[in-house]
Amino acid sequence: MKKIITMLSISLLATACASTPGDPNAKTKQHAAIGATLGALTGAIIGYKKDPSGGALRGGLAGAAAGGLVGAGTGAYMDKQQAEFESQLQAERSANQVEIERLQNENLKITMNSEVSFDSGSAAMKPAFGNTLDKVAGILGKYSRSTVKIIGHTDSSGSVASNQTLSESRAISVAYHLQDKGVADQRIGVEGRGESQPRVTNETASGRQLNRRVEMLIIPNNDI
Repeated sequence: MKKIITMLSISLLATACASTPGDPNAKTKQHAAIGATLGALTGAIIGYKKDPSGGALRGGLAGAAAGGLVGAGTGAYMDKQQAEFESQLQAERSANQVEIERLQNENLKITMNSEVSFDSGSAAMKPAFGNTLDKVAGILGKYSRSTVKIIGHTDSSGSVASNQTLSESRAISVAYHLQDKGVADQRIGVEGRGESQPRVTNETASGRQLNRRVEMLIIPNNDI
């Protein structure tokens, strides 16, 4: 039993780590292989308990197939969604107004910097920020099998309590705009973190500007 599990692990993990330079689907293939590895190990254990004479191998292969489909499905879905965000928000990204990052748990994080979103001390959105959110809402409308968590952040200017309230108000403003553009409210969550999670020091004006931001976490549904 241990030998079979070891062989499956080595083989499938090697596939998961392998990548072809320049392959645009490398992330999807990696996640498919990782899912296959986990499925294979689970299937091998189940198969061995039911049939020590050969069920471990058969169960492992069946689990690999199922796990691979799960990993590929989520990865492919988020790959497509990320590509759309990067394409539609290219102008904002080039101007360093928006950052798009893929996290290890397959979530997408979109960071919107303060100079285009809100005036200092205000939760009223600037017109240009509304145009950016219109693009975000359009993409979210196409990819309905994901949710969005909106997180507001401030710098350390002002009191802790006022910064907490301001961060919450800004997140709510973004949520209302997305809802107005057709994103279902049950897909949207909001959170304010005030000044508690600075990206850099608050000791400089440039640092405070980076710390004033709104982040969106685009999270795939569990049923993909």
